[in-house]
Amino acid sequence: MKLAARRAILGRCPCCGEGKLFRAYLKQVENCSVCGEAFGHIRADDAAPWLTIILVGHIFVPLMLVFVALTTMPSWVSAVLWSLVFVALSLLILPRAKGLFIAILWLTGAGEARQKLA
Repeated sequence: MKLAARRAILGRCPCCGEGKLFRAYLKQVENCSVCGEAFGHIRADDAAPWLTIILVGHIFVPLMLVFVALTTMPSWVSAVLWSLVFVALSLLILPRAKGLFIAILWLTGAGEARQKLA
């Protein structure tokens, strides 16, 4: 589980670790280009944004509170700065969260079960 999760977080195939998991920012590949493992049927749907919101909130709020307590910056500068930090963290974490959920669904076989129901 740890190895597959680590590979997927890095954007690699959770099976072999060599092929790419995404063909674009959040578009997963249908099959691994190296080992041929199928990922096109696996849907992470709302799990990745949910995890991203949880992680960004737990990272963002403490950083912001400490920074605001230690500095005397104008409100507008602080608002712009923290908006940029929030967006950057979200964009950085979202594909990694999706990769993690794809790896979990692939390992547990939940993607195949959902495909059979459809």
